[in-house]
Amino acid sequence: MSEERTGNAIAYYRMSEFFMYDGDPDKKKYYELATKLFYEYYADYFEGGNARIERTEVPYENVKLPVMHVKPQGESKGTILIHGGNDSYFEEFLFSLLYLQEKGFEVYLFEGPGQGGVMRTQGMHFTHEWEKPVKAVLDALGLDDVTIVGISLGGYLAPRAAAFDKRITKVVAWSVFPCFQDVIVGMQKPAVQRLFHIFMKLHARPLINLVFGKKAKKEPVIDWGLRHGCYAYEAKDAYGYAKKLKLYDIEPVADKITQDMLIIGASNDHFIDYRLIGREINMLTNVKSLTFRLFTDKEEAQNHCNVGNGKIVLDEICGWITAINSRDE
Repeated sequence: MSEERTGNAIAYYRMSEFFMYDGDPDKKKYYELATKLFYEYYADYFEGGNARIERTEVPYENVKLPVMHVKPQGESKGTILIHGGNDSYFEEFLFSLLYLQEKGFEVYLFEGPGQGGVMRTQGMHFTHEWEKPVKAVLDALGLDDVTIVGISLGGYLAPRAAAFDKRITKVVAWSVFPCFQDVIVGMQKPAVQRLFHIFMKLHARPLINLVFGKKAKKEPVIDWGLRHGCYAYEAKDAYGYAKKLKLYDIEPVADKITQDMLIIGASNDHFIDYRLIGREINMLTNVKSLTFRLFTDKEEAQNHCNVGNGKIVLDEICGWITAINSRDE
């Protein structure tokens, strides 16, 4: 900061916090420091007579869900509700929020259970029943005819919410995400996948814990992912975490999704095999319409959540919403 690189400092604090183990006293400290710097650095967007972004909070159970809200200049092209996924902070979507505003949309961006400060400072962990926090937001803000956009794990969470709330008329899953357990296991070699499914069917907790314990000792990223996952999803071990992840499966509610739906994939996603899209499409038997768009390295959008060219995805979303609105008119 003495070098006037506050933007870089925010990123450094945020990423250092991201990779700290849950329970480390410095984790909350550096989260709060990064967040404080963020709102100081971008204060012009939130404060003063020309502020573009309104901040509010929505009561939900024993916490408050933070919300950012922007109105378009001129006539609105529609209302968008955005949220992230696993490990997300809603501040990271600031410029997506502003870009959609510039494209003519009224936009609400919120943070739910398991995300950002809702988990780090308020202590509320993830729920697979994402329709509950979404309902709280829609009720409190009086929203209707909404396009919901869920990013990363939000590719499961947003469709799940849409299955239960028809105030959501369009669904954007910004990641192929039929089932969290399948996504995680799909990263492993075929032999490991087969063993995993056999062990889970046998309820072989010690064997599951042994296998993942050995992998965690060899690979620090797996160790971090397992520890963080157990914390965020309130599981006591690898077996419990795997069982929790199976709850994040769209199949049990897929037939209740009746809205127009757009699914966005990435051809070289390090986390999600886009070829899971076949299974997801086969589940969605009652959607009003279904569009799948795969972004590639030729568009510099092949990475997870299309990092490298987010603009092309936002343009795709805007164009898709406009086309659906024109059809219905």
